[in-house]
Amino acid sequence: MQRPNAAQYAYGSAVVVLATAALLLLTGATGPLGIAAACLAGLLLGVLVAVTMPGGTRPVKSPAGSGAGAGNDAVRVPAAQVGAGADTRTGP
Repeated sequence: MQRPNAAQYAYGSAVVVLATAALLLLTGATGPLGIAAACLAGLLLGVLVAVTMPGGTRPVKSPAGSGAGAGNDAVRVPAAQVGAGADTRTGP
């Protein structure tokens, strides 16, 4: 199993907090058993969201025909850098 990325942590944490708050408000639980059940349900829902969220490890697709082939690397030459310093002056 891969390590979760930052988005999975963020969405999972947000779901835990929001689901727990919503469950506590909707059920009106005041006893320790009801609060614990709402917290557990929120935690399970947050873990479910984080686990089922797609990971960001897909390869990037590029359009066919564009992009450098293996033989194009030898043709590329970096552009000359032109400065505006003392080397470009023509007069005294």
